[in-house]
Amino acid sequence: MQGIKRKLVYVSMYEFFAVGLTSIGLVLAGSNLGHAGVAAVASSAIALGWNLVYNTLFEAWEARQATRGRSVARRIAHALGFEAGLIVMLVPLFAWWLDVSLLHALLLDIGLIIFFLVYTFFFNLAFDRVFGLPASAQPA
Repeated sequence: MQGIKRKLVYVSMYEFFAVGLTSIGLVLAGSNLGHAGVAAVASSAIALGWNLVYNTLFEAWEARQATRGRSVARRIAHALGFEAGLIVMLVPLFAWWLDVSLLHALLLDIGLIIFFLVYTFFFNLAFDRVFGLPASAQPA
């Protein structure tokens, strides 16, 4: 599976599992389900758009690389870049939603950031094993 179909399946599955896991985590941490759900859905919508943009840019960069495939280093770089973009977009949203400072929102978000770094890495690994590598990572 390649192209836009791959991207749509990827982001749909990624966000489906992400919303479920983060909602459960926020409820277990003491948040109200409604409040946690709104935050999860809002952040998911932002992440969905960012996921499409980021993966398109990453695969364009990846296609120009001499070395093909997805090494651990490339997977780590992918996860870090994706999460860095989310931090820039979501921390201000959470600061506004929770009515706290940006620093406080960032500190509160650290657990989610760590979770999503690990989640992104392993989700991508599993997705690539099930659906194969994108054309940009396949040997020439």
